[in-house]
Amino acid sequence: MTLPPSRAELREHLVRTAIAGDVATSRENNLDHYRSLALRDPHYLFGLSFEGEWSYREVLALMAEKAGVAADPEHREGPDTIDPERTIDATEEMGERIAKALRRGSPRIVLATGHPTGLLTIHLALARFLAEKGATLLFPAEGWSHISGLGRRRHIRYLDGVAMLEDRGTFVHTHEAEPMRAMLDEERPDLVIADHGWAGAAGEAGVETVGFADSNDPALFVGEAEGKIAVAVPLDDNVLPRYYAPLTAYLLARVTRSL
Repeated sequence: MTLPPSRAELREHLVRTAIAGDVATSRENNLDHYRSLALRDPHYLFGLSFEGEWSYREVLALMAEKAGVAADPEHREGPDTIDPERTIDATEEMGERIAKALRRGSPRIVLATGHPTGLLTIHLALARFLAEKGATLLFPAEGWSHISGLGRRRHIRYLDGVAMLEDRGTFVHTHEAEPMRAMLDEERPDLVIADHGWAGAAGEAGVETVGFADSNDPALFVGEAEGKIAVAVPLDDNVLPRYYAPLTAYLLARVTRSL
């Protein structure tokens, strides 16, 4: 088991592994997604609806505040950044929220990820930890399926308590909100820990939701700003899975200290 790093050690690790700091997500990609959200492209809404106008400039300003991307709208190409201090602050807040749920006694929790090649490793560790702490992990809509936008039938499948979409034996990357809606139709948890559309749909339904989001995924940060998402942690969501181990250890240690 990875020992939890200090805050300074975690900051150094986040920058060195490009989880935060200078990240792989390009400025062009970030700005394209901010425009798409401002235009209310469903693919980038993650199942959320918004009360505010959230123009392109407003989304960019919010992402500069919440994730630490460059605030200058004239910076249109090249690299972009995620502020590691914001990543750590949000991770600590996520830990507090999870601890609060555990203190209520036997909380019913759903975990889900649309990033099986990256963030799955964090969710698996959280699932084991939560079960050990007395949480009840839920498995709603297991086996549910639908035809995706790509015309492929995809199923909800759980791996050690974490929901993902499966396509012909492969766990797939997805922004879709429909799977979480199907899960909530069957059973409503006390807390959802997720990302992408899994998190957005839960927040939209009024379930307390904490999640992870890349700098090119502004929807969860807008949802946080409007009070639908409790915590959105900014980070690169698809680096090598082993790189997330110190962040995971820091998060679990924060939860433990707050119980």
